[in-house]
Amino acid sequence: MLLGRATAEGTRCYRERHRKDCVPDHFREAGELIASSIGIGTYLGELNEQTNVLLTEAVVESVRRGVNLIDSSINYRYQLSERCVGKGVERLVESAEVSRDELIICTKGGFLPHQNQNQADWFYQHYVEPSNSEINMTDLVANEHCIHPEFLRDQLDCSLINLGLQTIDVYYIHNPEIQLCEVAPEEFYNRLRAAFKFMEDAADAGKIAAYGLATWNGLRIPSTSKDHLDLARAKSLAQEVTLNKADRFRFIQFPLNMAMPEALVAPTQKIEEEQVPVLEAAYRLGIIPIASNSLCQAQVVGKIPENIASAFGDDLQTDCQRALQYTRSAPGLLTALVGMKAPEHIEENLALAIVTPLGRERFQQLTHSIVEVLKSMHRGGDNWTFDVSNLSYSSSFPPPNWQQHNVAAKFIH
Repeated sequence: MLLGRATAEGTRCYRERHRKDCVPDHFREAGELIASSIGIGTYLGELNEQTNVLLTEAVVESVRRGVNLIDSSINYRYQLSERCVGKGVERLVESAEVSRDELIICTKGGFLPHQNQNQADWFYQHYVEPSNSEINMTDLVANEHCIHPEFLRDQLDCSLINLGLQTIDVYYIHNPEIQLCEVAPEEFYNRLRAAFKFMEDAADAGKIAAYGLATWNGLRIPSTSKDHLDLARAKSLAQEVTLNKADRFRFIQFPLNMAMPEALVAPTQKIEEEQVPVLEAAYRLGIIPIASNSLCQAQVVGKIPENIASAFGDDLQTDCQRALQYTRSAPGLLTALVGMKAPEHIEENLALAIVTPLGRERFQQLTHSIVEVLKSMHRGGDNWTFDVSNLSYSSSFPPPNWQQHNVAAKFIH
């Protein structure tokens, strides 16, 4: 087990060691910590040893090339991804290429982590049937998801073993909005409050440093949607369980890419009677945002219009680079996650470490062009995974210097 966690001194040492290899803006502040603007994700891949080897090597090579934020989940490849992260980090530390306190390691819990034909039976045998259990079958939603504190405690302990860590830097409740498909909102927020209480206890025990919500639809869909998540309400729950002392609910994760820009332009969150996009809501609440699905699972490749592609300039050679550059340049964002295993993809994506992120004016112009294209395609009847008909864009967005102010939110250990 690797002792310790990410620290101010460790992450600053990591940045200093990579100054010659990365532009200054590749690294950003998250309170006391320094994080890379690109992080490695570990979601996809076959369930075989070949993929395990590739993913472990990808973790090692990414850290060598300027990535110090690693993201996983206990259910990614049914625990195999976490174990690959653990092996990669262990190799790096044992070889003295990096120390534990230089890396920000994140994972998630909520989904059942085993491959079974009958998930409900497996859940009953392991979590309901034991005589000392307080979990009921009603705590299982959609036959795959549970946020009961006892379940999360077991999942966190398993993740610590898989990763070989004493402390996980950021532990997310994974896609909590799935609960709303079967549970009324009041019951859902009661469950979320209990989960946050467990998270705070886990932080007090040194098992995690901070926690958050890793979402898919919940934060970027209209408030009228059944599975909408109210970020301000969630933050208030964290404050309640700590009796208004400093809470450790510090992070959110959501998809953001050129085909899914809602977090930038769709006013889905209510903050002080004003409807604002997720990124602005996070800024106002002091929560650090991280983007997932930065390449839209490579679906943007070959589909970026020429006028938009050319606006990125000559430094970028591929659509994947353009898509990742766009996401990492979003105002207030700490890190853009990208899954990568093949050496050529690592080379392609991490070439951006020597490229300065887009400036505010260029980013504004690109976002405006992207929104107009999406609206046009929606009117043409294309089958999009979300409704872009009401996306808006303000020429005053984002506020000047928002990037620097937002990611300086305090990271509490």
